[in-house]
Amino acid sequence: MAIAGVLFDFSGTLMRIESAESWLRVAAERTGTAFEPSELAERAAALEAAGALPGGGPPQSVPPELAGLWRERDRDASGHRALYTGLARQVPLPRPELYDVLYDRHMEPEAWHPYPDTSRVLGELSDRGLGVAVVSNIGWDLRPLFRSHGLDRWVDAFVLSYEHGVQKPDPRLFREACDALGVPPQQALMVGDDPVADAGAAALGCAVHLVAHLPTGERPDGLLPVLRLVG
Repeated sequence: MAIAGVLFDFSGTLMRIESAESWLRVAAERTGTAFEPSELAERAAALEAAGALPGGGPPQSVPPELAGLWRERDRDASGHRALYTGLARQVPLPRPELYDVLYDRHMEPEAWHPYPDTSRVLGELSDRGLGVAVVSNIGWDLRPLFRSHGLDRWVDAFVLSYEHGVQKPDPRLFREACDALGVPPQQALMVGDDPVADAGAAALGCAVHLVAHLPTGERPDGLLPVLRLVG
């Protein structure tokens, strides 16, 4: 059956979070915290290893007291914040307010960079009359971010885990996206970077295409095959 709608993951698929050093630098400036360059790099690396940067890599290990939050991290906004500020607190920082400032920073449009081919692919899909949905495991509203980057005009539906209390790979989240587009799963293509979470769409009968989770400068055209796959 011909593809009539495309579901996209957000982080690592359409956009990429800033580096941990940039993230910490912004928070330090906002709180008046002075770091020597070597100390900034060291603390940023420790935060990254702790998995404290949402959209970055997973933790090297999850502290036992945060294990429950980790499993359910994208089901509600309060749990998402509690987990990621908790992970950040595994790294000693000189000001206690830094942990909340860091969390708030990651939700800002300036902290995210679209991949070089994101706007082209979304725009061409829209021009071809295909429905587009963003399906994300997330604890906050992505809509303002997409508006800020001028990408919202090509997105017909946002299906966000915290709004439904369901996270990928649960097929129910993909079902919500297909229903929002009015497209049967057999006519939907799921595009993501996670072979477990995003490939869960296959349980519904969706086609699945995976892209590499790389920095934006290292993946200039990773989304372009989508245009060929939809015909």
